[in-house]
Amino acid sequence: MATTSAGPPVSPSWNEPCRLRTELERLRDEAIRQKDLAHRRADFWVKVDIALGFPAALLAGASGAAGLASVDARIPAALLALIAAGCAAGAGFLRGDSRRVANKRARQAWAAVEAAARMKLAKERAVLEDLGEVLAGRQLALAAYEGEDSQPGASPGIPGR
Repeated sequence: MATTSAGPPVSPSWNEPCRLRTELERLRDEAIRQKDLAHRRADFWVKVDIALGFPAALLAGASGAAGLASVDARIPAALLALIAAGCAAGAGFLRGDSRRVANKRARQAWAAVEAAARMKLAKERAVLEDLGEVLAGRQLALAAYEGEDSQPGASPGIPGR
């Protein structure tokens, strides 16, 4: 039969400098990966927005011109208008512009987490508060994908404070 101790359960000591530095390095590496991923996603959504928006504008103009040019061109003009409407609807549904902005915002937030982790790792000795600050920045970076654009001049804060 196993015996239990009378004291509280023993948890790993996060005050050990080695563990703090390891966790800060892990957070820095995560921030680098997430920053690069957000950059690639922002580029992707720019391409999607252009790929759907530009043809929609061209097709809408061409269908309008063809429809007004002659009676025989009205059916092809109607088909061009339907294709243009489909491209415009797809662009509106996918919201590539807002996704691009969200990924740019996230890229900046992850860059801030990376910089904070690098600064903490440059110190001779890491303390528990350093880890807390970097983790708070990580939470802000995770929330940046869904947040609204901040007001000009407003600094990002920790939610609930």
